[in-house]
Amino acid sequence: MSAVSVRNSHGRMVKMESVPATVAKNTFGAILDRAVAGGIVAITKRDKPKAVVLSMEEYQALQSRAANPLQELHGEFDALFASMQSPRTRAAGSKLFATSSAKLGKAAVSGARKRG
Repeated sequence: MSAVSVRNSHGRMVKMESVPATVAKNTFGAILDRAVAGGIVAITKRDKPKAVVLSMEEYQALQSRAANPLQELHGEFDALFASMQSPRTRAAGSKLFATSSAKLGKAAVSGARKRG
């Protein structure tokens, strides 16, 4: 049996035990016991990790750490929206919407030239 490094549910790099797929197939009960006792066991094929057996405790810890991307975006949107509520920002928005398309086009071309 060899060891593979992986980030555990606490965010630390740890070496986890690994076993070849044929050994795992023939001794799955023992592999399951090792995963329950140690958290994670990697299953390898041709010396490359292909799958993982992990304890329910480790799985639940990983699930609880998973970020909710929609919640993160919600927070970013609220912060951005709040920053746009100043009188100066409102005035700039009003001026932008009152600008003609010809002036906006000229400003876009000018901005593009400045960037190169």
